[in-house]
Amino acid sequence: MALGQRQEMRQSQSLVMTPQLQQAIKLLQLTNIELSEFVEQEIERNPLLERVEGDRLERGESLPDDVGNVGTDNVDTAALSSAAEIPNDNEQPLDMSYGDVYTDNATGEGYPSDAGLRGPYASSGSSFEGSGDLLEQTIGEEISLTDHLLAQLNMDFTDPVDRMIGFNLIHMLDEAGYLVGELDAIAGQVGAPVERVENVLTRLQAFDPVGIFARDLSECLALQLREHDRFDPAMAALVENLDLLASHDHAALVSRCGVEAEDIADMIQELRRLNPKPGLAFSNEIAQTLVPDVYVRLGANGGWTVELNNETLPKVLVNQQYFAEVNTQSCSRKDKAYITEQLHSANWLVKSLEQRAQTILKVSAELVRQQDAFFAHGIQHLRPLTLRDIAQEIEMHESTVSRVTTNKYMATPRGTYQLKYFFTSAITSTTGGDALSAESVRHRIRDLIDKEPANAVLSDDKIVDMLRRENIDIARRTVAKYREAMRIPSSVMRRRIKKSDRIAVG
Repeated sequence: MALGQRQEMRQSQSLVMTPQLQQAIKLLQLTNIELSEFVEQEIERNPLLERVEGDRLERGESLPDDVGNVGTDNVDTAALSSAAEIPNDNEQPLDMSYGDVYTDNATGEGYPSDAGLRGPYASSGSSFEGSGDLLEQTIGEEISLTDHLLAQLNMDFTDPVDRMIGFNLIHMLDEAGYLVGELDAIAGQVGAPVERVENVLTRLQAFDPVGIFARDLSECLALQLREHDRFDPAMAALVENLDLLASHDHAALVSRCGVEAEDIADMIQELRRLNPKPGLAFSNEIAQTLVPDVYVRLGANGGWTVELNNETLPKVLVNQQYFAEVNTQSCSRKDKAYITEQLHSANWLVKSLEQRAQTILKVSAELVRQQDAFFAHGIQHLRPLTLRDIAQEIEMHESTVSRVTTNKYMATPRGTYQLKYFFTSAITSTTGGDALSAESVRHRIRDLIDKEPANAVLSDDKIVDMLRRENIDIARRTVAKYREAMRIPSSVMRRRIKKSDRIAVG
């Protein structure tokens, strides 16, 4: 067969992931905090974007009446790849007027009379008037664990070599106050024998907080017991056998410690009063508050009301007036191309934010409709649900629903749940009725175990029999898997725990 060259034309269809579509898909799976950070970066990069603060723009102009209202029309993000859905350069996503004139002068001229000027526009010059009480706005400096230990080091150590060794040991502590690393490394670094490093470590273990510089949990507890003068031979044996304590093998502890069972119970109670992580007392990490994306409330007519948490959603507008001013001035073709590109990007961002809000609201509303029995009667009525079920009902792609429900939370009268929580696998019924949610079955297993008597601990096989009498078809290995996922000990371990609790109470 002869080989040759020829020209031919072919026509095919393919989905092109434009940068705008990639941005819209990315926005769907961002949390509100991540979305706010992304919008802040876009505002810094794009001169046509304006931030909305509360009910007014950052620069002082009045807001249009329809800003922040979620429309009823909803389009899948995947459909935005078509050319008809991409906004053109002249599209105005919000009703901004060219009559809204504002300037950046310090006196605030050109602002509407009800603009409520604040910040740099409230007064001119370098006066501190209107800046508020700066003292009240100042956050007190927190002392870290390292600073607390260095202050003690400088007071207790005068020898420069010992102080250098102590300095290195302090910086080898983790956040819980435990020493990580080998002493040989520090000895080689400062050129001192290991014995000297160990002597410095012994002195450092007397620092505040008590239990600091321990190399494991046993040593940490031992340091605190010595401080309270309670480290007798029986307690030392108990601290050395924490593995037996974890397995609730009190019979073996009685033999190792050489005391009675009642004494073991008292010693265990004493250990529980100690601090296994003394360094965390100086932790300055601020716990992040969980902020829901959607609120579900009981309506006046007995139904459920679903609404977005607009307080955490970033609000931006496109400064069309600034674009008109720049575009009418005599500038190079490159400058006009840049400002046109920024207008196109700003329009797309505003439209993507609105579309994101609409999609989250529609998916959440369908979730509430599908799980109505859960919200009305509790977790035992949670029904099995998949992403495909929601996608088919709202006529969107399954991947869109997956992105929307990732790292999003819903505040309900029954608590705050991640949207992914409502998607669970199905457990068949022995009578052929409606399938049960795996989450509701897990809840039933926990309920059975919580109510089991101390003298009749339920085995996995017994739980299977009890569930099958409730028409739940489940295997023993599934019960064991659910139990381990909920961190519930085995029947043997639970029997030991309940026995030790009876001894402690007695």
